[in-house]
Amino acid sequence: MNTRLCLLALTAALWAGHAIAERGDRSQPVNIEADKVTVDERKKIHLFEGKVVLTQGTLEIRGDTLTVTQDADGFQKGVATSHGKGLARFKQKRDGTGDYVNGTAERIEYDGRTQMTHFYIQAHVTSGKDEVQGEFIEYDGYTGQYVVTNSGSKSANTGGSSRVRAVIQPKTAQ
Repeated sequence: MNTRLCLLALTAALWAGHAIAERGDRSQPVNIEADKVTVDERKKIHLFEGKVVLTQGTLEIRGDTLTVTQDADGFQKGVATSHGKGLARFKQKRDGTGDYVNGTAERIEYDGRTQMTHFYIQAHVTSGKDEVQGEFIEYDGYTGQYVVTNSGSKSANTGGSSRVRAVIQPKTAQ
């Protein structure tokens, strides 16, 4: 089994079942704040610019820009990007706990229908005290599973290594 599949299996096994996104968030309204918005009603595209903050229940996405599209069934997809010194940010409460999943990347794509979140470039996600880093992270809010990959080139995000990184804390007995 190659290293990527081994890490994927390990990460999924450790986080599955306890990192599921807050279920009640889906029924909450989406609120967005920004310095500017451009709307194309015909294409159902909204472009928010300048210190953008999207919230929906416990879900929070921040970035310099956010493009939101809506499908025929009313589900939204959002792409948050960072153009300055900082990174786009994602935060969502885990269902049934007080813990949060936090993530940062240059670009974050969130799909409200599938609850999938993709983190691109300098990706870093924490869940409780566990964390993963790579150039790409896919987080499934329904299952709490992650896929982490790297581009194969050395990255500042992974300490100059071309490999993904994970820190998994030991679980204490209750």
